Amino acid sequence: MQADTVVINCRLEGQSTLSCAFIREGYFTAFEPQNETDVSSFSAATVIDAQGQLMLPGLVETHVHLDKACTVSRCRLQHSTLQEAIEQTSQLKKSFTYQDVYQRGKRVLEKAITQGTSYMRTHVEIDPVVGLTGFEAIKQLKQDYAWALSLELCVFPQEGLHNNPGTYELLVQALEQGADLLGGCPYTDSDPEQQVRTLFSLATQYDVDLDFHLDFDLDSSTMTLPYVMEMTREFGYQGRVTVGHVTKLSAVKPAELQELAQEMAQAGVRLTALPSTDLFLNGREFDHLVPRGVAPLLPLSKQGVCCSISTNNVENPFTPYGDASQVRQANLYANVAQLATPAELSQCFEWISGDSAKLMKLQHYGIGVGKVADAVFFDALSQADVVATVQAPVMAIKRGRITFTRPQVNLHHPL
Repeated sequence: MQADTVVINCRLEGQSTLSCAFIREGYFTAFEPQNETDVSSFSAATVIDAQGQLMLPGLVETHVHLDKACTVSRCRLQHSTLQEAIEQTSQLKKSFTYQDVYQRGKRVLEKAITQGTSYMRTHVEIDPVVGLTGFEAIKQLKQDYAWALSLELCVFPQEGLHNNPGTYELLVQALEQGADLLGGCPYTDSDPEQQVRTLFSLATQYDVDLDFHLDFDLDSSTMTLPYVMEMTREFGYQGRVTVGHVTKLSAVKPAELQELAQEMAQAGVRLTALPSTDLFLNGREFDHLVPRGVAPLLPLSKQGVCCSISTNNVENPFTPYGDASQVRQANLYANVAQLATPAELSQCFEWISGDSAKLMKLQHYGIGVGKVADAVFFDALSQADVVATVQAPVMAIKRGRITFTRPQVNLHHPL
């Protein structure tokens, strides 16, 4: 069988015996039982020995902020509220340079790669203060790290659009210069609904998808989500809109949640939960019985809403910690949502892999013939086991090429 790379001794999800995976020109071409494969016949191919590890598709990060990562050391947090985080970041951006953004973004990208991430969508702030500095630096990172990770750039107005003259023109420039999609943050705008409509109109002009930061508090009496769904239908953008956070959904009663979920599914609006940030910033007005404040993905998924889990922030005022591990985020979500069965934990893994791939509309994603050979390897029995035990990946491949390996930890027992 022709192949330029062969992965031997790999374990596939749901299989008890080891397999051999054949890769040609970056795609999986065949899988065979290991005991039926003559390894000696592949002298012309690169042979990767998985040593019995579980091979799963590369992880997918649907919502992260590379441009403002690793800045918490420059801040003086006192209240750790959303407003304080926005204000602190607004001040920080005045000193952002191309090299500064590049180096901080690089730090997080490299962490993400060694945590098994193969695909990422990063949001990049655009406004008259920072201009296109962050966009240009992250755009260069996209090119420099394409060998290990596929990166999408979503430009958005963090500090408002209609209350921030010059921002719209900068968003247009970023789209002209290759931004992959357009984001929004209506709750910081002087006219939230008008921001939504303006961004839909701009997105249609450039034929790019939309990804909004939305409904980020615990007051469910007012929500922008219904208006986003209305605009999705009006502009014919079904399947092209994602909303992040939407923590208001955690304060909605089950019957209303089911109705909203059905409407989201019908409108093709996807949702990303960001448990680390959502837990850190929400519920600060409570002094006891503090609510979790994280969107309830399981009931949404059951109604057909495409959902994902993502990191959002790493070491900045919005979330002053993080290691870019999607597995850790999935485990954190399982704790928050009290998910424990093998099926539920497996679903948590899907929210950082297969379902996230659907949200980003990735082509040929997964482990199978004809799929892109992007994979991550774990010393685990199943994807549910990976989430339950917060396994760190030991190796990954991008289009059949090894991108990193993690040496096994050894205990040094006394003699």
